Amino acid sequence: MALSEARAWPSVYDAGVPRWELRGQAISFGLWLAITGIAAYLKPNPVGHGTHQYLGLPPCPSVLMFDRPCPGCGLTTSWTALVHGDFAFAFHAHPLGPILYGIFTAVALLGGYGFLTGQRLRTYTDKVTRLTGIDAAAFVIFGVARFALMPHFAAKYERALFEASKQP
Repeated sequence: MALSEARAWPSVYDAGVPRWELRGQAISFGLWLAITGIAAYLKPNPVGHGTHQYLGLPPCPSVLMFDRPCPGCGLTTSWTALVHGDFAFAFHAHPLGPILYGIFTAVALLGGYGFLTGQRLRTYTDKVTRLTGIDAAAFVIFGVARFALMPHFAAKYERALFEASKQP
């Protein structure tokens, strides 16, 4: 039996694909590179969420209006803490953050390699579709549970912003 026939792992790539058909993989890698660079530049907000506000973005509307987190609250802080090597705080800020960043990183790196070598990353298989559905369902279920179980999520400065917005 030839070595190529004996490989235990099936290939995650389709070979011989024109490079212009792989531009999505290059874009994914570029986005990962930009997000990782931004995370390296930022400092995680010690509150556990709100790091995106350092980029000039507004606070989360869910936090301001309901004093409860949306499903994504803490992801920027989690990813920033992870890039800075603070794994415990990354999981504290958003328990799914390090897992999602790991998946994002793997797909981006595999896609970038595929782009450079002219191979399409197989993301269209039934297995990948099922795993993506499971990940999305887990994120939504987690988000709903967290919204229901975490009142008084807003930091003091966020509460003050909300109160000031109600003033005429």
